[in-house]
Amino acid sequence: MVPYPQPPDPTLTARRPASVTSRSTTTRRHRSSRSHTGGAPFRPQNEFPNFAQTGDVEIIISVEGQEKRYMLHRLILAQCSGFFEAGTSEDWSRAQAQGVAPTTAPAQGVALSNIGEEEEEYGRDASRPAIPLAPPRDRYRWRYELDWGNKDDEVPMLVQKAPSATLFGGDQTYRPPAAPHKPPPPPTNNFFRSFAMQSAAQIPHQAPENDLIRDYDNLFRIFYNYPPNLDPLNIAESYIQCKSLLALADMYDALEVVGPRIDHHLLQFQSRLWKQIAKYPPSYLKLGYLARSKVIFAEALIHVVGQWPSGSSQLRHHVPEAVFDLIEDKVEELAEKKLKTEGKLFRLTLTTPRGERVTPANSYTDWLALSLFRQWLIESTSPPPPLPPKTSNSSQPSPRASNNNSNHTTNNPSSTRTQQQQQQSQQQQHPPIPPSHLYRLLFSAGPAYLPHDDLKRFFKQSKSFASSESSSSFSSSSSTSREELRKFERRMDEVKGMAREVVRPLMRSWLELDLGREGNAGVGAGGLGYLTCTRVEEGDFPWD
Repeated sequence: MVPYPQPPDPTLTARRPASVTSRSTTTRRHRSSRSHTGGAPFRPQNEFPNFAQTGDVEIIISVEGQEKRYMLHRLILAQCSGFFEAGTSEDWSRAQAQGVAPTTAPAQGVALSNIGEEEEEYGRDASRPAIPLAPPRDRYRWRYELDWGNKDDEVPMLVQKAPSATLFGGDQTYRPPAAPHKPPPPPTNNFFRSFAMQSAAQIPHQAPENDLIRDYDNLFRIFYNYPPNLDPLNIAESYIQCKSLLALADMYDALEVVGPRIDHHLLQFQSRLWKQIAKYPPSYLKLGYLARSKVIFAEALIHVVGQWPSGSSQLRHHVPEAVFDLIEDKVEELAEKKLKTEGKLFRLTLTTPRGERVTPANSYTDWLALSLFRQWLIESTSPPPPLPPKTSNSSQPSPRASNNNSNHTTNNPSSTRTQQQQQQSQQQQHPPIPPSHLYRLLFSAGPAYLPHDDLKRFFKQSKSFASSESSSSFSSSSSTSREELRKFERRMDEVKGMAREVVRPLMRSWLELDLGREGNAGVGAGGLGYLTCTRVEEGDFPWD
């Protein structure tokens, strides 16, 4: 028998809802756009410096034919800059956008896909009102342009402009143009040559970036936590870039954000930075204050206080009053410390084995050593006295002669010039030692001052003078003289040791610059000519 196909059992047939069946038969699945020529579909950029999808603040920087555009976020700009916080506030925006009604946001849950599905599910019913197609929500955009002002001496600054509207009511968004779809080039045998030519064609030949554009770009890069493009090798060029960037950040009230980045960049130079600060302390003092850098500010302040008042003209009316007051306070503290040290040096004394101060009566040799040290200290710290006026040989000249002499002196001032020249020559032969060099000599001790030859010469002269006066303290024996000379030198070494301990606090250096151990490098040719013992405490910084 030939089998015949049996009809399907109607009880086993699964039925689907009408809505599902109609949707499955009428719904189309649209594929995403694909490029069959090897290129990716165009997508608007949404990264620094052009956040085309999420940015709401447009900034245009135009300098000497060069232009750079930014699409940034109001929230980040307001957090980093007081200028943008005030310019994009609600009150300011309301005043700038008078007559511009904000668009209402679409109701939640309304989308094109839902509308299409509901129409297909319920059909085209004339009794059901059609759901309007709501436009996408438009966010208010701020627009800033660099304004150069009307005068040449004015500083260019960002000025808020009205955002330019498009045909559909939204704001104009500057996006990079889409790359046209071109057919791929035919394959060639020399693959590397074609690849090199294609790469060279894609590299744009641009002019060097303007300094102002670079500063604005670094400012916005820091806002978005990107490292600024500063010179990492040449510290002089890096200082110029950091200075201009800090001035720009100060103008837009963003020093708290930019300062730490500048501090981190400059501290990478380490020893080269300390040497530059020693060369130009006033400049780095102002930079350290703007950058809120405690290390740079303290290093420069120590140099400024030590050299004061040589750098006062560069700082007066160029730094805040708080910084100038801090400098004057530190200068007064240093002067008071030097006065106390000089008083202790002049009060140094030697004692006998019984604890008594040395005098010519109880220890003549020790008293000579102490007297010589004090005399050398006086001559080193004070200028030479002026020459006495020239007197005539006659004891009582007549009035007529005195008148003639006065007329002669008035008409011929050769004698006065001669005295001035002699006084100048004497000051040149024995100039006073600078205080910093004097303290370093005292701290070095040893043969740096009052060497063995000077001590021996002074001791012989004092002995001969005492012998002529028939003093009983000296003997004519040569062995006794040598023993007394050794004792004199030992006592002088004791005085030098006490003087070393007195000046030790002044020789303490609080610089990061390496001056050698305990300031001994100051004695050499490469040492500093001022004291560096000024200490900057944690509460001394004027911005705390």
